[in-house]
Amino acid sequence: MSVRQTKTKSLILESLQKSKQAISHETIQHELEGHVDRATIYRVLNRFCEEGIVHRVVGDDGKQYFAICLNCAEQHHQHNHFHFRCISCGKVECLQQEIALNLPKGYKAQNFNGVVSGYCDLCTRTDK
Repeated sequence: MSVRQTKTKSLILESLQKSKQAISHETIQHELEGHVDRATIYRVLNRFCEEGIVHRVVGDDGKQYFAICLNCAEQHHQHNHFHFRCISCGKVECLQQEIALNLPKGYKAQNFNGVVSGYCDLCTRTDK
């Protein structure tokens, strides 16, 4: 089944690619300034998640953030890394360091999603 590349998909993908961090649906909607309706943005973002173009981060604030997938081979698509959300500036970013899970005997992790919140480097430096 072929996937159509529409102007809407292109605009949303462009918005995600411009960002150096995970961004919320609201950020994309604001950036597109009424050119694309809210439901369509959600639909496209969900499709991008299914296709492995982006991954979804559920923040400790309950919001969903989306980030372009980097270094994900098609056959081995996973997002087993933590994310950081700055409670001051709102930046959400992927932490690329591998995390080792120490699970009880007999448990096998398939994937995980974790969010650490606090103050980013920039906010820590300018906070004082």
